[in-house]
Amino acid sequence: MQKIFIIEDDQTIRNEMVQSLKKWNFEAFWVQDFQHIDSEIKQRIPDLIVMDITLPFYDGFYWTQKIREFSQVPIMFVSAAEMDPNAIRAISIGADDYLTKPFSIAVFISKIQAILRRTSQVSRLTDTIEFGKYTLNIITNVLNAENQSVKLTATEAIILKLLFLNPDQVISKKKIIKSIWQNGDFTDENILNVNMSRLRDKLSRIGLADQIATEYGKGYRLLSHEK
Repeated sequence: MQKIFIIEDDQTIRNEMVQSLKKWNFEAFWVQDFQHIDSEIKQRIPDLIVMDITLPFYDGFYWTQKIREFSQVPIMFVSAAEMDPNAIRAISIGADDYLTKPFSIAVFISKIQAILRRTSQVSRLTDTIEFGKYTLNIITNVLNAENQSVKLTATEAIILKLLFLNPDQVISKKKIIKSIWQNGDFTDENILNVNMSRLRDKLSRIGLADQIATEYGKGYRLLSHEK
């Protein structure tokens, strides 16, 4: 049974989440001490975290950054705050998805299932993918280049995997969204753009970012040779 850790201080919303998750055969936990959320996560080792923005003591952005220091567990933000600026900030610091309140339980469960499904798909693969001097380990989501390495999130690894497997071909945003978020019905294209920006930032550390070209109105292309 997959474990969902809920970081939400509104008891009514939290109880609704817990009841819905249990109906779908998830094991649900919620934070007890809002000053030591990271310690509770290390103890529980959840498969996914539901994160609110407005919390006692420190906000969800702070805790996401703390969590990313020791774990790549998927994080889905659920917040009443305005979608665009907050979603972009959340994704840029390591979140995997964003849902605004009020929300339907069907969408809430669907997003969780989609995140866990793609995480599971990545973890089941046992091979590496090579592109020139770069090697992507699909199990650990680590990209290696000679004596350098970069840790990617599951979402970033899926994007890079698509590019590695289709060099010099335009990969449409629609195809990427479908690969990551299944049908993509509940996904804003801005979330893909932020993930792509974050991936490029990481790739710049090992000299690969310049080989990803943006085909405006179409998608992205991984160039076989450096510009």
